[in-house]
Amino acid sequence: MTELADRWGLNPLHFWMWGRSPEHPVKIDENGVVHMYGYDEIVGVYSSPKEYSANVSAALMGDSAAADAFNQGTLLQADPPGHTKLRRLISGVFTPRMVAELEPRIVEITKGLLDEAEERATGNQLELVDALTYPMPVMVIAEMLGVPQSDRGLFKQWVDQMIAAAGDISVGGEESAEDADVAAALRHVPEFLAYLQQHVDERRSKPREDLLTKLVQAEVDGEGLSDAAVVNFANELLIIGHTTTSALLGNMLLCLDAHPEHFARLRENPEMVSGVAEETLRFLSPIAGSYRIAAADTEAAGVKVPKGSLVSLWLGAANRDERRFERPHEFDPYRDPNPHLDFGRGMKFCIGAPLARLEARIAINALLERYPVLRTDPANPPEFLPVEQAIGATKLLLRTD
Repeated sequence: MTELADRWGLNPLHFWMWGRSPEHPVKIDENGVVHMYGYDEIVGVYSSPKEYSANVSAALMGDSAAADAFNQGTLLQADPPGHTKLRRLISGVFTPRMVAELEPRIVEITKGLLDEAEERATGNQLELVDALTYPMPVMVIAEMLGVPQSDRGLFKQWVDQMIAAAGDISVGGEESAEDADVAAALRHVPEFLAYLQQHVDERRSKPREDLLTKLVQAEVDGEGLSDAAVVNFANELLIIGHTTTSALLGNMLLCLDAHPEHFARLRENPEMVSGVAEETLRFLSPIAGSYRIAAADTEAAGVKVPKGSLVSLWLGAANRDERRFERPHEFDPYRDPNPHLDFGRGMKFCIGAPLARLEARIAINALLERYPVLRTDPANPPEFLPVEQAIGATKLLLRTD
């Protein structure tokens, strides 16, 4: 394990990737930040929204109009009962059937991108992020929303700026409390929100057959979503949704490259791809961590958690918890059950999970069908997102010979 982490150049902060386990499932650092590493403890947080609020921005920024504007429409930062209503509204639009109907188009987009990559290639190399793992998810989501795919260059510019802002975060460091909030950092590009608002305004006057129109028109008990809620959900879906899927695709190739016996089996048995995706989510978690705010004095694993504490949920560590997973540091695509936490749990289970799983299956099988050989290049190691809360390649050069 240490060999793989060293080969990939992973952040030492992600100690579980180096074969180490936490000394205790919960600890409080010198800055008062509560770090949770244990599987059961994090599941307990997900199950206790009254004690642990997802509304991190509001808690850190104060009860302000700005915080409210940030949070409208964001499932990630909503608490009950608002979360319950919001999820009902969005789930009525973002349905499993709608996702399943996207399969032919995702196949077409994937094939087109790989065709373009082959035309540009000057040797037996494939830069996976630029060729596929970045553009495919963003093109799919942009098409769903009804915003022009031709603007994906703008999206990349905005995403890069957001990631750079998030990269300045160092929980427990000397940064301000506001800088400790990932969700707030990811909203540092007002041009993108203004861009989405223009499309929302257009859908109210000129409806189309797209997801933005359905969100604008959605109602539960006679009440719909505000403009801010539609914009923020579209932002959450486009930015967070596509970056997570992009990271998953790259991480799957890294895990397969590091475990050639499973790579060979997958080539012979393409139906294995779902197990590979789930085990990658556990083993090399794209979402390594997330946050909560303690909304009351509480306790976890015998550690007292004071009200108002910033709580860091280290999902990557929980996915390696020996109390929950046998052989936690072994990559096993046949692991069953595999109750990893990378898509959340309960009411916070990721609404975009079916789309991410579909895209992963299509993309990996398309790559294997096209390239008899895919392997990393030791002379050109992968580069990773500069954020502590995520593990995903920003550059992944693969050899095809």
